[in-house]
Amino acid sequence: MNINPIIAFLALVVVTSCRTSHHVTPEEAPDYGWPDTLRVATLYSPTSFFMYRDEEMGYDYSLVRAMAEEKGSVLDLQVAPSLGDAIEMLDSGRVDLIAYEVPVTLDYREHALPCGPVNETSQVLVQPRSTDRITDVTELVGRDIYVEAGTKYHQRLINLNDELGGGINIHTVDRDTLITEDLIDMVATGEIPLTVVDSDIARINKTYYPKLDITMPLSFPQRSSWAVSPDRPWLADSINSWMGEEKPRQENAILLRRYFELSKDVPSIYTLDLSHGHVSPYDNVFRKYAKQLDWDWRMLAAIAFIESKFNNEVVSWAGARGIMQVMPSTARAYKTDPMAMIDPEVSVDVACQIIASLDQALASRVPDRIERIKFILAAYNSGPAHIYDAIALAKKTGKNPQVWDGNVAEALLLKANPEYYNDPVCKFGYFRGRQTTSYVREVFDFYNRISTKIKQ
Repeated sequence: MNINPIIAFLALVVVTSCRTSHHVTPEEAPDYGWPDTLRVATLYSPTSFFMYRDEEMGYDYSLVRAMAEEKGSVLDLQVAPSLGDAIEMLDSGRVDLIAYEVPVTLDYREHALPCGPVNETSQVLVQPRSTDRITDVTELVGRDIYVEAGTKYHQRLINLNDELGGGINIHTVDRDTLITEDLIDMVATGEIPLTVVDSDIARINKTYYPKLDITMPLSFPQRSSWAVSPDRPWLADSINSWMGEEKPRQENAILLRRYFELSKDVPSIYTLDLSHGHVSPYDNVFRKYAKQLDWDWRMLAAIAFIESKFNNEVVSWAGARGIMQVMPSTARAYKTDPMAMIDPEVSVDVACQIIASLDQALASRVPDRIERIKFILAAYNSGPAHIYDAIALAKKTGKNPQVWDGNVAEALLLKANPEYYNDPVCKFGYFRGRQTTSYVREVFDFYNRISTKIKQ
């Protein structure tokens, strides 16, 4: 049976949440042989591909890696600086697949045959969750909305304002200083009342800011998917067939939950009470291993509190375990079973080995020992790769690369902006630096709090 792949794609798409896939049965998929090496283009982004604690992550990356592993292929991943570059790589035959959100539109039909997971997004209003939330576009009249100047969100608001006869107070911000994620944070903290973003970005950010409401659409939905070259419909059929199998469907559901639903907040089951002269049940463990670092044990306690709230059973959205939230691959690198991280002493022991390694690696870059602690904390939270990038960016942008506050910390925030994470001095791409800069501040705030009441 000869089915036009575009028609089959549009007919068989079923959107189950943010993403889903259409299914071509194995009988319908021609077998031209799966490539021994699957050459894949993707882009750095909070949804597709990024580095976190020096591990490669992202929804599209995780799914395409699972597919390559199951098919027995070597995954050759190439990061393109833009979607246009990824399309050119596909046209020239340098890659077999784009594992990124390629819009399913007429503009891309000649260059990209849709396949794999389907992402359906619309622009949504980001507002505080409350009983008087905006539920209709007419309620935007008289409201203040902040967006990045010159973006599709800005243009959509201009068009919507025209449709409503005017009255929306549209405020634009300079993209050199603020980006979408900053505006979402500002809505969450009450600095601005409203902003507009794509629904998939909104969903990810809601895992950081659960008190936001993102249910109000402001545009028609737009579909996007992975893509192969139009002259390789058999590969599209093979990918769609794989996506329709039970195991990939289950894997897809797990990844959707991991990246778009699991809260990034650490649930607290520990009631902090400093009146008895101790911080946690593990103070003696912190004292024991802090000696190996020549650190104040209360700093280790502060790290543990911010990481896990002293809950040795907590597992993060990324898979980190124990009171010091050590990643499985990191535990293995230090010759420790990841499951052993639930033992508080093992967790602190491995964490101190990590800190010692970071201290040694950063010593030449940040000679001042006290200042270096902030860099170590940042690297512990994000992985050292992004901190090296931030140091390089600080140098390039005229900041002091040996000082954290106001310098390297500010440079790290720039790594959420494509203009900066695509800069040649950045080797490790996109990063959500706001969480790491907040982490360093929170650890020091907690340390200062307990230092006034608990003796060293």
